[in-house]
Amino acid sequence: MSLFRKFRWLSNRDRVLLLEATLWLTMASLAIAILPFPRIAGIASRKSLAISPRGGKEDLVGRIRWAIAAASSRVPWRAVCFQQGLAAHLMLRRRGINSVLYYGAAHTADSTLAAHVWVRADDLDVVGCEEASQYALLAAFPGDGARTAPT
Repeated sequence: MSLFRKFRWLSNRDRVLLLEATLWLTMASLAIAILPFPRIAGIASRKSLAISPRGGKEDLVGRIRWAIAAASSRVPWRAVCFQQGLAAHLMLRRRGINSVLYYGAAHTADSTLAAHVWVRADDLDVVGCEEASQYALLAAFPGDGARTAPT
């Protein structure tokens, strides 16, 4: 089935969410490409809007997880954990859902340094959490989230 047909089969709500995820992935990719890391850290450290999310938080987190995964696999550039994490983090915070973007690093088998980003919303895994335990936590945004990092 073509991408256009798949898109047409989605509900209007999911179409909008998928388009929003694509927009946030684009903005995150551009920010990562042109801004210095301290500026990105400042953006990621902003507090969420003081609104209550409509519907169940678990459902909304799951839908954002789906939208980010679907959009990142279809954009014409490589959207890896950093882009996905920043986009998901900003989408959640825009909806009043507090989340933490974690940044970690690990040595690989060939002694190179690998970095990874993952996002959690309280006790819910959002993006990149499956691999998080393999990385040493370097920073959390906002900074008070270090206590909820996976072990």
